[in-house]
Amino acid sequence: MCAIHQPNFFPRLSTLAKLYAADRWIVLDDVQFARRDYQHRARLAALDDPGRQQWLTLPTHLPHGPPTLINQALLAEPRRSRRTVSLLIRQFYGRSRHWPVVSEVLDVVLDRFEATDRVADIARTSTIALLTAIGWSGEVLDSSTIQTRQGRSERLVDLAATTSSTHYLCGTGGLRYLDLRPFVAHSIPVVPFHPPANSDERLWHSSRRASSLWALSAIGPTALAIHLASEREAHRSQDPLQGRQLVGSAEDQGIGADLTSHLY
Repeated sequence: MCAIHQPNFFPRLSTLAKLYAADRWIVLDDVQFARRDYQHRARLAALDDPGRQQWLTLPTHLPHGPPTLINQALLAEPRRSRRTVSLLIRQFYGRSRHWPVVSEVLDVVLDRFEATDRVADIARTSTIALLTAIGWSGEVLDSSTIQTRQGRSERLVDLAATTSSTHYLCGTGGLRYLDLRPFVAHSIPVVPFHPPANSDERLWHSSRRASSLWALSAIGPTALAIHLASEREAHRSQDPLQGRQLVGSAEDQGIGADLTSHLY
């Protein structure tokens, strides 16, 4: 089962849960960078009050203006960004009894600042570090290394088929416009991924907004892995979408590439 998602900087719990549920993460790194999305920023939720949140943002330079691809975006202030990341994450989560694990994740990301000026590299590293901390051992591939067709749904199915994926795990954003016909043609079922929307568990209350650093700091890697494993099993046991087109394609709905390319 593959998930296809852009690199996110210390991703939200909803995103981390989707990637954890997959066997393979195809990093969607060659689509348009979106300043209002999460490639270069994360919401840090206070350890004792997750409703109190603050943006942690990497100042980003787009060398080609708005059409700049994610893997082309550059850190505008690498040294300052590294220092800010270190200070803010220590400020928010340094008091956690799970700080040693969070600190290991942080150190991996801080080390990456020394080797790259690419925002996508930092974001990708932060996600892999979080997944590794909770025991995920799946495969990570970059979409920029895989040849595909241009259509949005066609491209997704090509990424899945070329990597020998048998199922495509699709998030709520992609389900709004996904055309199932190319998946049916390749006999690749689409499995919808919906993190708990109305759960009483505090863990999921800010899962679509706050960085999963809060969850790791609040309950630790073992408990977090148990929660995400439960979600993984729930999604693997559900019936996939196969013979029904959810909605028209993005082109049919008049949605621009700049708004939909990062919603897979």
